[in-house]
Amino acid sequence: MPTWLWILTILIVLLLAVALANVLQTQHTILHNYPVFGYGRYWIERLGPMLRQYLVADDNEELPFSRNERTWVYATSKGQDNMIGFGSEELQYTIGYPIIKNAAEPFPEHDATWPGDDPTAVPAIKIMGAARGRKRPYRVPSVVNISGMSFGALGRSAVSALNQGARMAGCYQSTGEGGVSPYHEHGADLIWQLGAGYFGARDAEGKFSMDRVVATCARLPQIRAIEVKLSQGAKPGKGGMLPGAKVVPEIAAARGVPEFQNCYSPNSHSQFKGSDGLIDFVELIAARTGLPVGIKSAVGETAYWQQLAERMRTRGEGPDFITIDGGEGGTGAAPLTYADHVALPFKIGFQRVYRTFQDAGVSHDVFWIGSGKLGFPDRAVVALAMGCDAVNMAREAMLSIGCIQSRACHTGHCPTGITTMSPWRQAGLHIPSKALRCAAFVRGLRKELIALAHTAGYEHPSQFTLDDIEVSAGTNLFIPLRESLGYQSDDCGFTSMKELTPVQRD
Repeated sequence: MPTWLWILTILIVLLLAVALANVLQTQHTILHNYPVFGYGRYWIERLGPMLRQYLVADDNEELPFSRNERTWVYATSKGQDNMIGFGSEELQYTIGYPIIKNAAEPFPEHDATWPGDDPTAVPAIKIMGAARGRKRPYRVPSVVNISGMSFGALGRSAVSALNQGARMAGCYQSTGEGGVSPYHEHGADLIWQLGAGYFGARDAEGKFSMDRVVATCARLPQIRAIEVKLSQGAKPGKGGMLPGAKVVPEIAAARGVPEFQNCYSPNSHSQFKGSDGLIDFVELIAARTGLPVGIKSAVGETAYWQQLAERMRTRGEGPDFITIDGGEGGTGAAPLTYADHVALPFKIGFQRVYRTFQDAGVSHDVFWIGSGKLGFPDRAVVALAMGCDAVNMAREAMLSIGCIQSRACHTGHCPTGITTMSPWRQAGLHIPSKALRCAAFVRGLRKELIALAHTAGYEHPSQFTLDDIEVSAGTNLFIPLRESLGYQSDDCGFTSMKELTPVQRD
């Protein structure tokens, strides 16, 4: 019998076996009724999101990031031309659409200065921890930084590329709540995030260990601040479980948990309750480490923030910085309802908390950080005008190192090797080249922020106020963002770019 006939016979037998097995099974109606061709439905369902975003969706249609937005990130990170031709594709009369008002006389570019050798350097104006007299205050070297993404949620290659990119761009990287791993130790400044699981800060019995925190900070001087995470935008008020199969030795070591056992992250902290308990916890960590200590939270109820602001005013103590995460944020797995319907969007959440602290007279004492789809020039300008001293970005940083928005973050099968622990998939993520792209994106974003500031008549982007931005409020009606949000941010206190020098480490 010819070889081709043998091959054809084997294929027919295999197809008949698959068809018989599907006809006999009772779990899947489609496969029972269409025992071979039914698989096409599942293949199309799996490939559908990727096919739509490249072949079907409009340039501004796909979510959470449109093709135009992704293209801008990719071009900026590769150092390519990120301009557009033939005008805007946006519907500028859409309710809420922001317009940055250009000054009649822009700030002269030839008068621009910058600290150091990087013309895109934009340090924060306010010094983190200075208001509380911390022993190791921190001049955040960049108003654009990398948000918390844990080792475990991201693979070693992605964490390494982001850290190296952050070092080259002169910005900080938040560790996420998964602890400080060896892949965070490539030289970038770090904000160590402590979630309710206290990963990386646990004793042998799994309880919070202040001694472990002190030892880690002493060993790693690049840890410049500690962030106590109350909640995050993707799934506020909900804990999580990392299955034991994923708790490989590297992850177990970083988190301080047993290998190959389920790793539970609680939804609330065990070390404090209430605003006074939080302030006590913050002050304890700050006293023992000398570092600025802050909190991160998505925003829902406002009574808690009112009480916290009042207790901070009365006691003269409390968080050195507050990171407000919008409900539109999120890089990993989250239940659909939490992602879509729990926690306020960034602008509303930040407005409510910031105004509360203004009313209490303590907003000047806090370094404010915004998070939640803020890694684009217009959104970062809005956040800075609202009172943020810096912004964090997560998914935009992932896009800069090759994320294609396949939305497979929670499956372990990320095709670009970013949100997976698969050695094969991670091997395709070339760390040196992706680090360069991350750095180029951070610098490119800062460059556009500087250009927008100059356009509005300012030298530093933190000089933007809510009067410099108008939003569409109806047919042929634009109003200042100050009127829309109902407040004006504190004066940023800018004097000169040359004065924004780093605070030396002890």
